[in-house]
Amino acid sequence: MTTTDRVLPDTGMSFALLDEQRMILQHVRDFCRAEIASRSAEYDREAKYPHEQLRGLAEMGLMGATVPEEWGGAGLDSVTYALCLEEIAAADSSVAVIVSVQNGLPEQMILKYGTDQQREKYLRPLASGQHIGAFCLTEPHAGSDAASLRLKAERDGDHWVLNGSKAWITSGNHADTFLVMARTGGEGARGISCFIVEKGTPGLSAGKPEHKMGQHAAHTTTVTFENVRVPHENLVGQEGQGLIIALSSLDSGRIGIGMLGIGIARAALEHAARYASEREQFGRKIREFEGVSFKIARMAARIESTRLVGLKAAWLKDQGQPFSKEASITKLLGSEAAVEITRDAVQIFGGNGYSAEYPVEKLYRDAKITEIYEGTSEIQQLVISRAVFAELEG
Repeated sequence: MTTTDRVLPDTGMSFALLDEQRMILQHVRDFCRAEIASRSAEYDREAKYPHEQLRGLAEMGLMGATVPEEWGGAGLDSVTYALCLEEIAAADSSVAVIVSVQNGLPEQMILKYGTDQQREKYLRPLASGQHIGAFCLTEPHAGSDAASLRLKAERDGDHWVLNGSKAWITSGNHADTFLVMARTGGEGARGISCFIVEKGTPGLSAGKPEHKMGQHAAHTTTVTFENVRVPHENLVGQEGQGLIIALSSLDSGRIGIGMLGIGIARAALEHAARYASEREQFGRKIREFEGVSFKIARMAARIESTRLVGLKAAWLKDQGQPFSKEASITKLLGSEAAVEITRDAVQIFGGNGYSAEYPVEKLYRDAKITEIYEGTSEIQQLVISRAVFAELEG
């Protein structure tokens, strides 16, 4: 199964990949199969952070895929990046989520809302892959209700002093640059601002990686702020604009997570199809039984259709058009596809599917979190339904 050439489902949009896109995707696919997929099981068992793989992806420009070249990125269009992320996730979703977070959140926030000084100092090393970025929004008591966060930032002359903690931060123990949402005013969304915090700042610390169901190589930790002093020049955007910055950047991140889900699902389909072609029961290949072949057909149809939604969202982003609804649809459908297709893949493998000796067991564990992080499926449905009603009223 290879990445589809049929890209964009709408009038005026091409379904064909350009030669340059094909070349990039082939290069990424070759690297992922040789350097990521081959070590995925090992890194999962050992919960080993994939430093080496990330360096290899950085050399291809994928740690700053859509950042303009003037700021150290590869300057790729969002469609190409989305397809690259699918390839990475098909090899290992732990690596893919680190890449997705870096590209979709810290980099997009600084690129869109930062000053040129901030872009030079922080965006450039992030985009080159020299630095790892972390997005700090979730707190122990504030997940989907982001407006209820409590981490405080108080002004002290030309600095801000941050106190509080964040939870479930991807790469929290490896990050060099933290984009932190903190309360600078009263209650609610308008009292939140965004700050850049550097690794090594006194009072900043990360906990041990959480013991998780899946995606073990992508470390998630608590991050604690104890009288962390941040210069005022590290405020991103305007005071009180933090939640707007975070939520607008999450739209880009949700395309990434949706495509990540498609990558997981595609890997499960490929493994299941190969197994069904090799495994025999009752004197026949199990692919000859409709109970198996129909599962394979529905898996393929779901992946194909969901991918097209994701690429439409990426295309809208490239055109400078609103894409929030399409990003949430991508995230919702991509994550659901990942969970349900990996479940069906385990079923096709039978008892072997429940064994860690076979790859679909890991894929099944890795898939579930895609329905939770960067906005739960319930939040995506809320975003989508509000958009639908707004369109009807508009």
